[in-house]
Amino acid sequence: MTRPRTSQTFTPPIMEAQKWLQGVEFTSEKPLINVSQAAPVAAPPEGLRHHIADIAVNDPSAHLYGPVLGLPALRAEVATQWSAAYGGQIATAQVAITSGCNQAFSAAIMALCGGGDEVLLPTPWYFNHKMWLDMLDVTAVPLPTGADLLPDPGHAETLISPRTKAIVLVTPNNPGGVEYPADLVHAFADLASRHGLKLIIDETYRDFDSRTGAPHDLFADPGWAETVVHLYSFSKAYRLTGHRVGAMIAGTDLIAEAEKFLDTVTICPNQIGQHAALWGMRNLAQWLAGERAEILDRRAAISDHFGPLADQGWRLKGVGAYFAYLEHPFDMTSPDLARALVRQAHVLPLPATLFTPEGDPDGTRHLRIAFANVDRAGIAEMSARLAAFRP
Repeated sequence: MTRPRTSQTFTPPIMEAQKWLQGVEFTSEKPLINVSQAAPVAAPPEGLRHHIADIAVNDPSAHLYGPVLGLPALRAEVATQWSAAYGGQIATAQVAITSGCNQAFSAAIMALCGGGDEVLLPTPWYFNHKMWLDMLDVTAVPLPTGADLLPDPGHAETLISPRTKAIVLVTPNNPGGVEYPADLVHAFADLASRHGLKLIIDETYRDFDSRTGAPHDLFADPGWAETVVHLYSFSKAYRLTGHRVGAMIAGTDLIAEAEKFLDTVTICPNQIGQHAALWGMRNLAQWLAGERAEILDRRAAISDHFGPLADQGWRLKGVGAYFAYLEHPFDMTSPDLARALVRQAHVLPLPATLFTPEGDPDGTRHLRIAFANVDRAGIAEMSARLAAFRP
Protein backbone atom coordinates (compact mmCIF):
# COMPACT_ATOMS: atom_id res chain seq x y z
CA MET A 1 0.00 0.00 0.00
CA THR A 2 1.37 3.39 -0.97
CA ARG A 3 1.55 6.27 1.48
CA PRO A 4 0.49 9.88 0.86
CA ARG A 5 3.53 11.90 -0.11
CA THR A 6 3.12 14.32 2.78
CA SER A 7 3.30 11.43 5.24
CA GLN A 8 6.83 10.69 4.03
CA THR A 9 8.27 13.70 5.83
CA PHE A 10 8.14 15.35 9.25
CA THR A 11 5.95 18.04 10.80
CA PRO A 12 7.10 21.60 9.96
CA PRO A 13 9.59 22.44 12.75
CA ILE A 14 8.45 26.01 13.41
CA MET A 15 4.90 24.79 14.03
CA GLU A 16 6.21 22.09 16.33
CA ALA A 17 8.38 24.51 18.29
CA GLN A 18 5.47 26.89 18.83
CA LYS A 19 3.70 24.11 20.76
CA TRP A 20 6.43 24.28 23.40
CA LEU A 21 5.11 27.69 24.43
CA GLN A 22 1.77 26.28 25.51
CA GLY A 23 1.26 26.40 29.26
CA VAL A 24 4.34 28.56 29.91
CA GLU A 25 3.64 31.93 31.51
CA PHE A 26 5.94 34.74 30.47
CA THR A 27 6.22 37.95 32.43
CA SER A 28 7.06 41.58 31.71
CA GLU A 29 10.17 41.13 33.83
CA LYS A 30 11.21 38.07 31.82
CA PRO A 31 9.45 38.06 28.44
CA LEU A 32 9.92 35.39 25.83
CA ILE A 33 12.95 35.82 23.57
CA ASN A 34 11.87 34.00 20.42
CA VAL A 35 14.88 33.06 18.30
CA SER A 36 13.22 30.18 16.46
CA GLN A 37 12.24 31.73 13.12
CA ALA A 38 14.40 33.51 10.57
CA ALA A 39 11.98 36.09 9.27
CA PRO A 40 11.62 39.83 9.89
CA VAL A 41 8.46 40.69 11.82
CA ALA A 42 8.51 44.45 11.20
CA ALA A 43 6.46 45.93 8.34
CA PRO A 44 8.13 47.09 5.13
CA PRO A 45 9.40 50.69 5.14
CA GLU A 46 6.72 53.35 4.84
CA GLY A 47 7.53 54.31 1.25
CA LEU A 48 7.13 50.72 0.13
CA ARG A 49 3.85 50.37 2.01
CA HIS A 50 2.51 53.46 0.23
CA HIS A 51 3.58 51.98 -3.09
CA ILE A 52 1.80 48.72 -2.27
CA ALA A 53 -1.36 50.68 -1.44
CA ASP A 54 -1.10 52.69 -4.65
CA ILE A 55 -0.74 49.55 -6.75
CA ALA A 56 -3.67 47.91 -4.95
CA VAL A 57 -5.95 50.90 -5.53
CA ASN A 58 -4.84 52.20 -8.93
CA ASP A 59 -3.52 49.27 -10.97
CA PRO A 60 -6.42 46.93 -11.84
CA SER A 61 -4.05 44.49 -13.56
CA ALA A 62 -2.39 43.75 -10.19
CA HIS A 63 -5.52 41.83 -9.19
CA LEU A 64 -5.52 39.57 -12.26
CA TYR A 65 -3.48 36.59 -13.33
CA GLY A 66 -0.05 37.65 -14.51
CA PRO A 67 2.72 35.88 -16.45
CA VAL A 68 3.62 32.49 -15.00
CA LEU A 69 7.32 33.41 -14.79
CA GLY A 70 6.67 36.82 -13.28
CA LEU A 71 6.42 40.46 -14.31
CA PRO A 72 8.75 41.16 -17.24
CA ALA A 73 9.99 44.36 -15.60
CA LEU A 74 10.94 42.54 -12.40
CA ARG A 75 12.65 39.72 -14.29
CA ALA A 76 14.61 42.28 -16.29
CA GLU A 77 15.59 44.23 -13.16
CA VAL A 78 16.89 41.08 -11.50
CA ALA A 79 18.87 40.18 -14.62
CA THR A 80 20.39 43.67 -14.83
CA GLN A 81 21.24 44.07 -11.15
CA TRP A 82 22.57 40.53 -10.73
CA SER A 83 24.72 40.85 -13.87
CA ALA A 84 26.30 43.98 -12.41
CA ALA A 85 26.69 42.56 -8.90
CA TYR A 86 28.26 39.26 -9.97
CA GLY A 87 30.23 40.49 -12.97
CA GLY A 88 28.46 38.21 -15.44
CA GLN A 89 25.81 38.08 -18.13
CA ILE A 90 22.30 37.07 -17.08
CA ALA A 91 19.41 37.40 -19.53
CA THR A 92 15.82 38.20 -18.61
CA ALA A 93 14.79 34.82 -20.04
CA GLN A 94 17.05 33.15 -17.46
CA VAL A 95 15.06 34.61 -14.55
CA ALA A 96 11.85 33.22 -13.09
CA ILE A 97 9.93 34.96 -10.29
CA THR A 98 8.44 32.51 -7.80
CA SER A 99 6.13 32.53 -4.79
CA GLY A 100 8.99 32.73 -2.32
CA CYS A 101 12.39 31.06 -2.34
CA ASN A 102 10.97 27.77 -1.07
CA GLN A 103 8.94 27.54 -4.26
CA ALA A 104 12.03 28.36 -6.30
CA PHE A 105 13.75 25.35 -4.73
CA SER A 106 10.68 23.18 -5.26
CA ALA A 107 10.47 24.21 -8.91
CA ALA A 108 14.16 23.50 -9.50
CA ILE A 109 13.91 20.02 -7.97
CA MET A 110 10.71 19.24 -9.90
CA ALA A 111 12.48 20.22 -13.13
CA LEU A 112 15.56 18.12 -12.36
CA CYS A 113 14.53 15.01 -10.44
CA GLY A 114 12.29 11.99 -10.51
CA GLY A 115 11.45 9.47 -7.80
CA GLY A 116 14.52 7.57 -6.66
CA ASP A 117 16.99 10.25 -7.73
CA GLU A 118 19.47 11.75 -5.28
CA VAL A 119 20.49 15.26 -4.21
CA LEU A 120 23.48 16.07 -2.01
CA LEU A 121 22.62 18.28 0.98
CA PRO A 122 25.32 19.52 3.37
CA THR A 123 24.39 18.93 6.99
CA PRO A 124 23.15 20.68 9.00
CA TRP A 125 20.61 21.28 6.22
CA TYR A 126 17.68 23.65 5.76
CA PHE A 127 14.72 21.54 6.87
CA ASN A 128 12.29 22.65 4.13
CA HIS A 129 14.75 21.40 1.50
CA LYS A 130 14.76 17.99 3.15
CA MET A 131 10.96 17.98 3.48
CA TRP A 132 10.44 18.66 -0.22
CA LEU A 133 12.86 15.94 -1.28
CA ASP A 134 11.11 13.50 1.05
CA MET A 135 7.72 14.28 -0.46
CA LEU A 136 9.04 13.70 -3.99
CA ASP A 137 10.73 10.41 -3.06
CA VAL A 138 14.08 12.01 -3.90
CA THR A 139 16.86 10.86 -1.58
CA ALA A 140 18.63 13.59 0.35
CA VAL A 141 22.21 12.35 0.61
CA PRO A 142 23.79 13.91 3.72
CA LEU A 143 27.11 15.66 3.15
CA PRO A 144 28.54 16.19 6.64
CA THR A 145 30.37 19.46 7.21
CA GLY A 146 33.49 19.95 9.28
CA ALA A 147 34.03 21.76 12.56
CA ASP A 148 33.90 25.01 10.55
CA LEU A 149 30.48 23.97 9.12
CA LEU A 150 31.92 24.00 5.58
CA PRO A 151 31.38 21.04 3.21
CA ASP A 152 34.30 19.34 1.46
CA PRO A 153 34.09 18.95 -2.36
CA GLY A 154 36.36 15.90 -2.18
CA HIS A 155 34.02 14.14 0.22
CA ALA A 156 31.04 15.23 -1.88
CA GLU A 157 32.57 13.54 -4.93
CA THR A 158 32.65 10.19 -3.11
CA LEU A 159 28.88 10.47 -2.54
CA ILE A 160 27.95 11.02 -6.19
CA SER A 161 26.15 8.09 -7.80
CA PRO A 162 24.43 7.49 -11.15
CA ARG A 163 21.20 8.74 -9.48
CA THR A 164 22.67 12.06 -8.34
CA LYS A 165 21.11 15.08 -10.03
CA ALA A 166 22.23 18.07 -8.00
CA ILE A 167 24.28 19.47 -5.15
CA VAL A 168 22.69 22.12 -2.91
CA LEU A 169 24.57 24.90 -1.12
CA VAL A 170 23.05 27.58 1.11
CA THR A 171 25.27 30.64 1.65
CA PRO A 172 25.19 32.56 3.92
CA ASN A 173 24.08 29.36 5.53
CA ASN A 174 20.83 28.46 7.20
CA PRO A 175 21.13 27.10 9.88
CA GLY A 176 24.87 27.50 10.43
CA GLY A 177 25.35 31.18 9.59
CA VAL A 178 28.67 30.59 7.84
CA GLU A 179 29.55 32.32 4.58
CA TYR A 180 30.99 29.90 2.04
CA PRO A 181 34.31 31.19 0.62
CA ALA A 182 34.26 32.02 -3.09
CA ASP A 183 36.88 29.39 -3.91
CA LEU A 184 34.83 26.71 -2.13
CA VAL A 185 31.70 27.64 -4.10
CA HIS A 186 33.76 27.59 -7.30
CA ALA A 187 35.14 24.14 -6.41
CA PHE A 188 31.61 22.80 -6.02
CA ALA A 189 30.62 24.31 -9.37
CA ASP A 190 33.59 22.58 -10.99
CA LEU A 191 32.61 19.31 -9.31
CA ALA A 192 29.02 19.58 -10.51
CA SER A 193 30.15 20.46 -14.03
CA ARG A 194 32.53 17.48 -14.26
CA HIS A 195 29.72 15.10 -13.32
CA GLY A 196 26.97 16.72 -15.37
CA LEU A 197 25.08 17.86 -12.27
CA LYS A 198 23.38 21.10 -11.28
CA LEU A 199 24.73 23.22 -8.45
CA ILE A 200 21.71 24.75 -6.71
CA ILE A 201 22.96 27.70 -4.68
CA ASP A 202 20.41 29.24 -2.33
CA GLU A 203 21.42 32.84 -1.57
CA THR A 204 18.34 33.91 0.36
CA TYR A 205 20.54 35.90 2.78
CA ARG A 206 22.96 37.41 0.24
CA ASP A 207 21.95 40.95 1.24
CA PHE A 208 23.38 40.35 4.73
CA ASP A 209 26.73 38.86 3.71
CA SER A 210 29.53 40.54 5.64
CA ARG A 211 31.84 40.60 2.63
CA THR A 212 32.00 43.42 0.12
CA GLY A 213 31.70 42.66 -3.57
CA ALA A 214 30.40 39.50 -5.19
CA PRO A 215 30.35 36.46 -2.87
CA HIS A 216 31.43 34.22 -5.79
CA ASP A 217 32.30 34.43 -9.49
CA LEU A 218 30.02 31.74 -10.91
CA PHE A 219 28.12 34.08 -13.23
CA ALA A 220 31.38 35.37 -14.71
CA ASP A 221 31.73 32.03 -16.51
CA PRO A 222 30.01 32.37 -19.93
CA GLY A 223 28.80 28.77 -19.57
CA TRP A 224 27.32 29.20 -16.07
CA ALA A 225 23.81 28.21 -17.20
CA GLU A 226 24.95 24.64 -17.89
CA THR A 227 25.55 24.11 -14.17
CA VAL A 228 24.31 26.89 -11.88
CA VAL A 229 20.81 27.32 -10.45
CA HIS A 230 20.61 30.39 -8.20
CA LEU A 231 17.77 30.94 -5.70
CA TYR A 232 16.82 34.20 -3.96
CA SER A 233 14.18 35.68 -1.66
CA PHE A 234 12.85 39.23 -1.62
CA SER A 235 11.21 38.49 1.73
CA LYS A 236 14.30 39.12 3.82
CA ALA A 237 15.54 42.15 1.87
CA TYR A 238 12.30 44.19 1.88
CA ARG A 239 10.27 42.53 4.69
CA LEU A 240 7.85 40.98 2.19
CA THR A 241 7.46 37.58 3.86
CA GLY A 242 3.68 37.62 3.60
CA HIS A 243 3.75 38.55 -0.08
CA ARG A 244 5.77 35.48 -1.10
CA VAL A 245 8.21 36.69 -3.77
CA GLY A 246 11.37 34.83 -4.71
CA ALA A 247 13.47 34.20 -7.79
CA MET A 248 15.30 31.46 -9.65
CA ILE A 249 18.09 32.13 -12.14
CA ALA A 250 18.98 29.22 -14.42
CA GLY A 251 19.37 28.14 -18.01
CA THR A 252 16.36 28.72 -20.23
CA ASP A 253 15.74 24.97 -20.68
CA LEU A 254 15.40 24.52 -16.94
CA ILE A 255 13.26 27.66 -16.64
CA ALA A 256 10.91 26.20 -19.27
CA GLU A 257 10.56 22.96 -17.30
CA ALA A 258 10.02 24.85 -14.04
CA GLU A 259 7.29 26.91 -15.73
CA LYS A 260 5.15 23.77 -16.04
CA PHE A 261 5.29 23.27 -12.28
CA LEU A 262 4.71 26.95 -11.47
CA ASP A 263 1.70 27.17 -13.76
CA THR A 264 0.17 24.10 -12.14
CA VAL A 265 0.70 25.24 -8.55
CA THR A 266 0.20 29.02 -8.38
CA ILE A 267 -0.41 30.09 -12.02
CA CYS A 268 1.51 33.29 -11.27
CA PRO A 269 3.41 34.87 -8.38
CA ASN A 270 1.64 37.41 -6.17
CA GLN A 271 1.24 40.46 -8.40
CA ILE A 272 1.25 43.12 -5.68
CA GLY A 273 4.27 41.50 -4.05
CA GLN A 274 6.12 41.59 -7.36
CA HIS A 275 5.41 45.29 -7.78
CA ALA A 276 6.68 45.80 -4.24
CA ALA A 277 9.89 43.89 -4.95
CA LEU A 278 10.49 45.88 -8.13
CA TRP A 279 9.96 49.20 -6.32
CA GLY A 280 12.27 48.04 -3.57
CA MET A 281 15.02 47.13 -6.02
CA ARG A 282 14.78 50.54 -7.67
CA ASN A 283 14.36 52.72 -4.57
CA LEU A 284 15.60 51.06 -1.39
CA ALA A 285 19.32 50.43 -1.91
CA GLN A 286 20.33 52.89 0.82
CA TRP A 287 17.65 51.59 3.20
CA LEU A 288 18.76 48.01 2.57
CA ALA A 289 22.35 48.99 3.31
CA GLY A 290 21.14 50.20 6.71
CA GLU A 291 19.34 46.91 7.29
CA ARG A 292 22.53 45.04 6.45
CA ALA A 293 24.53 47.21 8.87
CA GLU A 294 22.05 46.43 11.65
CA ILE A 295 22.20 42.68 11.03
CA LEU A 296 26.00 42.80 10.97
CA ASP A 297 25.93 44.63 14.31
CA ARG A 298 23.71 41.91 15.76
CA ARG A 299 26.12 39.32 14.42
CA ALA A 300 28.93 41.16 16.21
CA ALA A 301 26.82 41.30 19.39
CA ILE A 302 26.58 37.49 19.41
CA SER A 303 30.38 37.28 19.55
CA ASP A 304 30.71 40.24 21.92
CA HIS A 305 28.48 38.60 24.52
CA PHE A 306 29.67 35.02 24.09
CA GLY A 307 32.43 35.10 26.72
CA PRO A 308 30.30 33.99 29.71
CA LEU A 309 28.78 31.23 27.56
CA ALA A 310 32.23 30.01 26.52
CA ASP A 311 33.17 29.92 30.20
CA GLN A 312 30.25 27.53 30.73
CA GLY A 313 31.42 25.23 27.93
CA TRP A 314 29.28 26.51 25.05
CA ARG A 315 30.91 26.80 21.62
CA LEU A 316 30.01 29.22 18.85
CA LYS A 317 30.33 27.10 15.71
CA GLY A 318 29.01 29.60 13.19
CA VAL A 319 27.50 33.08 13.04
CA GLY A 320 26.30 35.17 10.12
CA ALA A 321 23.27 36.39 8.21
CA TYR A 322 20.38 35.79 10.65
CA PHE A 323 21.91 32.83 12.51
CA ALA A 324 24.19 31.58 15.25
CA TYR A 325 24.89 27.86 15.61
CA LEU A 326 25.82 26.81 19.13
CA GLU A 327 27.20 23.62 20.63
CA HIS A 328 25.84 23.18 24.16
CA PRO A 329 27.72 21.64 27.11
CA PHE A 330 24.92 19.68 28.79
CA ASP A 331 24.28 15.96 29.19
CA MET A 332 20.92 16.18 27.46
CA THR A 333 19.64 16.21 23.91
CA SER A 334 19.08 19.48 22.09
CA PRO A 335 15.27 18.97 21.89
CA ASP A 336 15.12 18.46 25.65
CA LEU A 337 17.37 21.46 26.16
CA ALA A 338 15.28 23.67 23.86
CA ARG A 339 12.11 22.82 25.75
CA ALA A 340 13.85 23.41 29.09
CA LEU A 341 15.10 26.80 27.90
CA VAL A 342 11.54 27.81 27.08
CA ARG A 343 10.32 26.87 30.56
CA GLN A 344 13.25 28.13 32.63
CA ALA A 345 15.03 30.83 30.61
CA HIS A 346 12.10 31.98 28.45
CA VAL A 347 14.23 31.56 25.33
CA LEU A 348 12.93 29.63 22.30
CA PRO A 349 15.71 28.31 20.00
CA LEU A 350 15.51 25.37 17.60
CA PRO A 351 17.33 22.10 18.29
CA ALA A 352 19.73 21.00 15.58
CA THR A 353 17.99 17.64 15.32
CA LEU A 354 15.63 19.53 12.99
CA PHE A 355 18.56 20.19 10.64
CA THR A 356 20.33 16.82 10.67
CA PRO A 357 19.55 13.24 9.64
CA GLU A 358 17.69 11.10 12.15
CA GLY A 359 20.12 9.58 14.62
CA ASP A 360 22.95 12.00 13.80
CA PRO A 361 24.67 12.68 17.15
CA ASP A 362 25.69 16.17 16.02
CA GLY A 363 22.04 17.17 16.01
CA THR A 364 21.67 16.43 19.70
CA ARG A 365 24.63 18.66 20.57
CA HIS A 366 23.63 21.90 18.86
CA LEU A 367 21.04 24.70 18.81
CA ARG A 368 20.19 27.26 16.13
CA ILE A 369 19.64 30.85 17.19
CA ALA A 370 17.85 33.16 14.70
CA PHE A 371 18.56 36.75 15.76
CA ALA A 372 16.88 38.74 12.98
CA ASN A 373 14.31 40.10 15.43
CA VAL A 374 16.54 40.50 18.49
CA ASP A 375 18.54 43.71 18.80
CA ARG A 376 21.90 44.12 20.55
CA ALA A 377 20.28 44.60 23.97
CA GLY A 378 18.08 41.55 23.43
CA ILE A 379 21.11 39.49 22.41
CA ALA A 380 22.90 40.54 25.61
CA GLU A 381 19.87 39.45 27.66
CA MET A 382 19.54 36.17 25.78
CA SER A 383 23.23 35.40 26.27
CA ALA A 384 22.96 36.13 29.99
CA ARG A 385 19.96 33.81 30.32
CA LEU A 386 21.75 31.00 28.46
CA ALA A 387 24.88 31.45 30.58
CA ALA A 388 22.80 31.29 33.77
CA PHE A 389 20.85 28.21 32.71
CA ARG A 390 21.38 25.00 34.65
CA PRO A 391 19.44 21.84 33.79
